[in-house]
Amino acid sequence: MDEKSIFLYWLTFSIIGVILTVYDKIAAKSYRRRVRESVLMFFALLGGALPMYITMKTIRHKTLHKKFMIGLPLIMLLQASVIIFLIKKY
Repeated sequence: MDEKSIFLYWLTFSIIGVILTVYDKIAAKSYRRRVRESVLMFFALLGGALPMYITMKTIRHKTLHKKFMIGLPLIMLLQASVIIFLIKKY
């Protein structure tokens, strides 16, 4: 994969993750069907952890959930480690 493909992959899952996070906040306020936490974490793992974390802090959504406030930074560290590994490898 070249840099452009990697960036488009990251951007895609980041946008989807942010949309799901905002939708879940709106659904929580209006008592609509919510997004499962496992789905949110899945999109974080796929690459959306940083923008989702920023969004959650900004809109004050799930900020009391340790799963997200600790889990997302851990996922970011994991993703940064993988990126550093790949850069040093090539």
